[in-house]
Amino acid sequence: MSPRPFRIGRSRTGLGLFATEPIRKGKFIVEYRGRKLSNEAAERLEAKGARYMYELNSRWTLDGSSRRNIARYANHSCRPNAESDVVRGRVIIRAIRNIQPGDEITYDYGRDYFKNVLMEIGGCKCVKCLEKAREERRARRLSNLRRQRRAERAAAALNKDVKRRSPQVKQRKTRKKG
Repeated sequence: MSPRPFRIGRSRTGLGLFATEPIRKGKFIVEYRGRKLSNEAAERLEAKGARYMYELNSRWTLDGSSRRNIARYANHSCRPNAESDVVRGRVIIRAIRNIQPGDEITYDYGRDYFKNVLMEIGGCKCVKCLEKAREERRARRLSNLRRQRRAERAAAALNKDVKRRSPQVKQRKTRKKG
C-alpha cells in the first residue's frame, strides 16, 4: 500500500477523500492534524465561522483548517466506511470495513455535528439519509393516498345510505283555488 492510498476529489457535498487502492478493514488511513486550541478559543473561532474543529476532550480541540490537513476532506456519512479515534492526543482515521478504489472515505462526525450543523442546512446529505428521506416522502404520499381513498369510499357509502333511507315523499298535486 502506498503512503497515501487516497486522493482529493469532487463529492456530492464539495470535496472529499477517495480511495485510490483497496484499504482493508482496520487499516490506518490518515491522521487529522491541526493546531491544538483550548475549547474556549475554538468556540470563539467557530463563532466567526471557522470549520474543521475536532474536539479531543472537554478541554482541547484541534483546528484542522489548514489545507495541509488532508483528513479534513473526509466527509460525514451516517453509513461510514471509516472511524476517527483519539489515541494519545492524536486523531487517527481508520477503515471500519474494506474500502474499494473509487469509494469516498467517510466517517460519522457525531451527534453534535448533526444537531448543530446539519440540521441548520436542512439535514444530512449523505447517501443513506437521502435514501431515507426519499423513502419517507414515498411512504407519506402512499399514506395520504390511502387516507383520501378511504374518505372517498366512506363518503360514497354514506351518500348511498342516505339515498336508501330517505323517504320518498310524493308531492300532491293541488288545485289552485281561485
